[in-house]
Formats: sequence, C-alpha cells, structure tokens
Amino acid sequence: MDGLTRHFGIRFPEPVRDPIWKNILLPAEFLPVIDSPEFVQLSRIHQLGPAHLVYPGATHTRRAHSLGVFEMAKRLLGSLADEELPAVIDEAGARSFLMAALCHDLGHFPYAHSLKELPLTDHEELTARVVTGPLYGVICASGADPGMVAAIVDETQPGGGEALSLFRRLLSGVLDPDKLDYLNRDAWACGVPYGVQDVDFILQHVGLDDSGRPGVDERGVMAVESVLFSKYQMYRAVYWHRSVRAATAMIKKAVAAALASEAVKPEDLYGLDDPGFYERMGNHERDPSGLIASVRRGALLRTCYEAPFDAELPLHASAGNLSLRPGLEAELCRAIGSRGGTGGNTAAVIIDLPEPISFESDLPVLGTGMSFSEYATVFRPGVVSSFARALRVLRVFTDADPVAVSGIVAEALGGIKKNAS
Repeated sequence: MDGLTRHFGIRFPEPVRDPIWKNILLPAEFLPVIDSPEFVQLSRIHQLGPAHLVYPGATHTRRAHSLGVFEMAKRLLGSLADEELPAVIDEAGARSFLMAALCHDLGHFPYAHSLKELPLTDHEELTARVVTGPLYGVICASGADPGMVAAIVDETQPGGGEALSLFRRLLSGVLDPDKLDYLNRDAWACGVPYGVQDVDFILQHVGLDDSGRPGVDERGVMAVESVLFSKYQMYRAVYWHRSVRAATAMIKKAVAAALASEAVKPEDLYGLDDPGFYERMGNHERDPSGLIASVRRGALLRTCYEAPFDAELPLHASAGNLSLRPGLEAELCRAIGSRGGTGGNTAAVIIDLPEPISFESDLPVLGTGMSFSEYATVFRPGVVSSFARALRVLRVFTDADPVAVSGIVAEALGGIKKNAS
C-alpha cells in the first residue's frame, strides 16, 4: 500500500501512461483538474520552447511535465510519510502539496524561458491567479485548499506555518520534484544521456533534519552531486545551446520592442499557448522586424561572436542591461555597415546574455551536523559557482555572413568597451 494511502487515506486509482514514469496514478478527484481547459492548454506549450529546432525530439509539453512533477511529488511525499512527516501534515495539506506539484506551471509563458527578464508578471503569480480563480471549485472538490496550493507555488502569496514552509522547500529545492522530472524527461526527449537521475535511489536517501528541513543522508550525497553535474551538462548541451539561445534572443528582442512601443501590453501575453503566442505576435505591427516569424520558420540568426561573460568589463555589464542593449546592437550594426560587412545591406544584430543561474546546494546532510557544501565532496561552493560562470556566454547573432563580420564585431566590441570605460 502506498505511504500516502496508508497515512492519509488518499487513493490513486486513475492511471495516465507516461514514457518516463510509466503508470502515473492519480486520485479520481484530481481528474477534473487535468481535464480542465487551463490544464489541457499546457499540451500546447512545448516544455523546451525552440529547442526542438536543434533536438527534433524535444516536442514534449508542459502538460506531460506537470504530470511527471506530480508523480515525483507523490513518491517524495510517500517516502517521507513512511518515515517522519511532521504531525502538522494532514490529508488536506498532502492533497494541496500534490495539487501544487500538478498545477505549478499553469501560468507559464509559451516558448520556455524566452520571455524571462522582460517586465512581465512572474509565472508563479499567474499560476496562483488560476488556482484561486477558474480552478477554485474543482480544487476544493479534490480535497485540496486552493489558497495553500497558490501559496506553495508562489511565495509572495499570504500564508505561514510549518506545513507550508515544508511544502515550499519540497517543491523548490536541490532535489525537488520539478528538477527530478525535467532533467530525466528533457534528456530522454533530446536523446542525450546527461540528465538521467536514479530517482529511486534519491528517494531512499531523502529525509528531514531535526528542524524539519529536507536533506539527504550520507549515501545520498552522491545523488546531489549527480543532479548538480547533470544540470550543468543539460544547460551546456541543451538549454543554452547556441542555436537555442539564438531563437530565445530573437523572440525576447521582438517582444521587448513590442512592449516598449506599447504595440503589446503585458496582459496581452498572459494565458497564451504556443499557437496563441504566434497569433498574438505574428503581425507586422507587433513584430515589424519579422524575428518571431523567422523563428517559427526555423530561420535563426547565426553566431558571429562569443566570449565568457566578465562582470568586470563595462561592455559585458552594459550588455546585461536590457535597456542599454539596443544601443550596443545599433552601434554594432553601424560598425558592420561602415566596413562593408553586409555588402551594402543593413544587418540584423542581437546581443544575447543568459540570465544569472544558480545551482542550489544548500541542504543538510542528515546525521552529520553539516550542510552539503561543508561535507567532504568535490562540489565545494567555489566549484558550484564555477558551473554558473562557465555557462554564461556573451554572444552576438546576425543575419550577415558570420565569417565575414566576426572580425568587425570583435573589433567593434573592443571599441565599445573602451568608450564605455
């Protein structure tokens, strides 16, 4: 008998077939949620956005991922229920945690993280609006508390107490259900081995410390090491592949320009799936540069320059500022045009710099009195920080011949750097 059935009386009779986790069993009371228009819409949002242009198998959806996160959350909570769940966790709390795992991406934007860093409401807050709005009734009928579901997903929502604190740490942490699903699922879909995790081993070695914080025992340390290195490899090979970054940068530039010109308002971009995004943005008024249409056709700009990000360099610091980036791009266009790098035509130039990324590693090693970063492991804080630094690469994409303009761009960037200092 499942630990959640044994401790809380929650039964899981309804199967959903999944290529990663095989049978995902759900409570019958959760079916109205996964059958709702808001949840079904996730089947029209690619989990990895434009990554399918590089990895053709990466057409899996946020709906499949959300069901996988539910499965990981169910296994995690069931494993803890067999050992040491605090008495403050009751059936309604357990159902709310599982519902939060299932619904955590309901407010997610289309095209993966292409719209990240833009002046838009966080997708966690948009998710909270959905679960306390259109889905309020069916979530109540499932035995979960919509307010707690919203507060677990979005930490800006009101709420407190030991149970909520634990649920938030479980859903968003080093070995959280989200990460356990997306690393395995994305690796499978892309045909790469880097993200595969031994989930059964991980769950055998997860527990709570004396203060109720999630942690791993000493044998579980290697599971944390595996997750950290897998995340690094997946970002390097898949998530931030240069062609994926080109597509992401093209979409981000087009949307940023539309927002700046007020051709589109932030609320116009909420609640969209991939086809809806194209319909909303696929006209000359909102995409005069044609960048979004080009991504849809698979006509991506090519890389003519890349260098590791260095926060000490004024140019790099300026490139990290979205408000300054268009000016830098215009200066590069002028430099290319003045040197004949486009044969008299105007070049499209986009500067891309990925957002800062963190590799969470702050969790206790149970029975040792130490955290993971203090424990005898090669993944010391400096090593983990080096992962993040190695992944942040400043790139310039263009529709001009990258070989013909690479030297011009490199020289121009040097000039911009000198002027900026």
